Amino acid sequence: MIDKLLEILQYNPKEPMIFSSGIFLFLFLGFTFVYMLLRKKLTARLAFVTAFSYYFYYKSSGLYFLLLAIVTVSDFILAMVIERERGKTSARWMLALSMVIDIGFLLYFKYTNFFVGMIANAIGSNFQPWDIFLPVGISFFTFQSMSYTIDVYRGKIKPLSSLLDYAFYVSFFPQLVAGPIVRATDFIPQIRKPIRISRDMFAQGVYLIVVGLFKKAVISDYISLNFVDRIFDNPAFYSGGEILLGLYGYCVQIYCDFSGYSDMAIGIALLLGFRFPVNFNAPYKADSLSDFWRRWHISLSTWIRDYVYISLGGNRKGNVRMFLNQVVAMTLCGLWHGASLNFVLWGGMHGVLVCLHKFFQQTVMRHDRHYHPIGWRRIVSIFLTFHLVAFTWIFFRNQDFSNAWLMISQIFGNFSPQLLPQVIYAYRYVFMMICFAFLTHWLPDAWQDRLVLYIKKCGIVGSAVLLVAVIYLVIQIKTSEVQPFIYFQF
Repeated sequence: MIDKLLEILQYNPKEPMIFSSGIFLFLFLGFTFVYMLLRKKLTARLAFVTAFSYYFYYKSSGLYFLLLAIVTVSDFILAMVIERERGKTSARWMLALSMVIDIGFLLYFKYTNFFVGMIANAIGSNFQPWDIFLPVGISFFTFQSMSYTIDVYRGKIKPLSSLLDYAFYVSFFPQLVAGPIVRATDFIPQIRKPIRISRDMFAQGVYLIVVGLFKKAVISDYISLNFVDRIFDNPAFYSGGEILLGLYGYCVQIYCDFSGYSDMAIGIALLLGFRFPVNFNAPYKADSLSDFWRRWHISLSTWIRDYVYISLGGNRKGNVRMFLNQVVAMTLCGLWHGASLNFVLWGGMHGVLVCLHKFFQQTVMRHDRHYHPIGWRRIVSIFLTFHLVAFTWIFFRNQDFSNAWLMISQIFGNFSPQLLPQVIYAYRYVFMMICFAFLTHWLPDAWQDRLVLYIKKCGIVGSAVLLVAVIYLVIQIKTSEVQPFIYFQF
């Protein structure tokens, strides 16, 4: 019995601990009990949460939790030196050292095989990828820590004097491995405030956890295993119509997967007394590619805007330079998602499409940059934007370009519409899930507020019962093999 328990508590690379896994759901109940006992003991509470966060990361990436510790300690020290040397050249060198450490780890663990492979191909050498483990969430916590030292250098925040406070911020487990990328300016002021979890916060937290669990463990995993993966893994076996349906399914899968994680992260943080910024805002309602990136993975898109696009000059040096900066920023955004040319192409395509939209809207149509179409123009704009985004997902999902081109050629050259009725009937439960996801995506915000109000009226006991019931339901109906979140690979 003890051996079995120890085996469960140890790191297992085949079963990383994620929010929808049974072990996390049960550990979180115990964690919450201790957390509330320590709610008035600040230092003990911060130490306990930090220790649990490091254990959470250990269960995700094994001994690579030491990497998280190195990034934390180095940036904590360097930020203090930057503040002390403010106005001197040495402050700039300390910022550069922080960037070298953070980006250096990211380059080694995530991009070594990519860049070395490209060089080897260029010189005609036969390269076999090195066996380099990719720590879960390294792109998230390095970006989060980098933003802290940059903001200290820019004078936006003062460096923390407590290493425990900074370790708590960087390692806070709800957002550690798959975001959102929480800025120090948003999170640090909350660290030493007394815990006050209002009934509104509790109800909203329970709602977001329930919705996030359903998005991930029910909708995303179900349509992925039963339809989407089959289409993308073997596109030659399917007609263009089936591939298009599979593409629509992937639009739902990746949204429910990633936004589901963000919902759970934000919800768990609320139950612990912390507020995270919104990370998704109905992205498929976007009426342009620019609007899409104001709604999709907001914490990343604003990070790229503030620390890459604006640093390159933004729109301060004329339109040509602005468009170039936009393409470079979005290409780097694509590369952030993965060490593969398909991600570079995906990011570059979004950069070009955003530039085309800006040029058409501001230069040709003379509209203000905050302009949004109304009426039938808005309907057409949303329809076109959704399909442009869906088209780019083909390259995001396929690392093999031949598969991507095959899917496109099938859609435009072998659509076979007569097969669609029998396909939809054969996979009727999959398409019921897809339709349900799209319909709920368009529900007014007032409906969500009403559901939160109902949960609030149930009180803490009723909300807890609802949460436990949903957790039990998910454990019963989820697939036997845990499906990692898509964004874990980033």
